[in-house]
Amino acid sequence: QVQLVESGGGLVQAGGSLRLSCAASARTFSTFVLGWFRQAPAKEREFVAALRWNAGSTYYANSVEGRVTISRDNAKNTVHLQMNKLKPEDTADYYCAAAYFYGSNWSSDYQRYPYWGQGTQVTVSS
Repeated sequence: QVQLVESGGGLVQAGGSLRLSCAASARTFSTFVLGWFRQAPAKEREFVAALRWNAGSTYYANSVEGRVTISRDNAKNTVHLQMNKLKPEDTADYYCAAAYFYGSNWSSDYQRYPYWGQGTQVTVSS
């Protein structure tokens, strides 16, 4: 079974930074992909970034590329999402999610991820 616990959300002014963390526990991290998604009120859940655990490959949504960095801490089985130059439109509930994919596959479709954390709220004021 996989368990994910997020932390690090909060209120920040536009232009500021936040770092979200997702502590993961699983029997194996082989072929493990951990993704960050967000959902704003009345909007569909959308992809933010993902990381393939073994290879360390990273993937970003166009809307955040250049402002967001996803990284992992192997010793702590934790994935971080560093968000810089935040904008009011980044306001959302942020979720980490995990799935096992074969080979070098991954997905930006949240429906492909069966394991989810509880979410953490990010509010960016203008």
